[in-house]
Amino acid sequence: MKDELPEVKASDAEREQYAEILRTGLAEGRLTMEEFEERLGAVYAARTRGELVPLIGDLPERAEPPSAPGARAPARAGRSWADRIGRPATSRGAIAVLGGFARRGGWTMPRRFRALAFMGGGNIDLREAAFEDREVTIRAIAIMGGVSVTVPPDVGVEVRGIGIMGGFDPTADREAAPGAPRVVITGLAFWGGVGVERKRVKSKKKRPEPGEGD
Repeated sequence: MKDELPEVKASDAEREQYAEILRTGLAEGRLTMEEFEERLGAVYAARTRGELVPLIGDLPERAEPPSAPGARAPARAGRSWADRIGRPATSRGAIAVLGGFARRGGWTMPRRFRALAFMGGGNIDLREAAFEDREVTIRAIAIMGGVSVTVPPDVGVEVRGIGIMGGFDPTADREAAPGAPRVVITGLAFWGGVGVERKRVKSKKKRPEPGEGD
């Protein structure tokens, strides 16, 4: 079974977790900037878990990589908030320069997430996400670009951002339901915008029973 793992396709959340281990290695002086940039590029280009594992082989792991046996399964919509709060973060930031980024699916939102969109756009979707803590902060900088944040209906939201010829959407502000996390959105929008939307996860369409729709 272990030999089969390298052929498993890598997910965006897995690549982000390996990237975070590399960032920690750089901050601690274990990697030079040249090594860090080379490995980080290889992480984001990796297609399978087998390509990811060697990139951190000489670094201590702060969080168990998703490919390791026994790793916790990603959060899924429908689980209780108690199961989705208190997990290790899989991504702590994203940058879109003349392009875009997306964080969606079963990733884990950190206590503080930094997002930059410069003449580009970003999408932060928390509907299926887990959370590192019960209160998290998104610091969004949108310069001639935009960042959209999607949250489940029961998550609390507080928008504190500053808009200069741009703006932050405060219409989603709401107290959290009992047990649900709270998201604080702050930062700066200059000729750009940061929007917040409440949505439920789309349910799978029910297959028609035999004889239905005739």
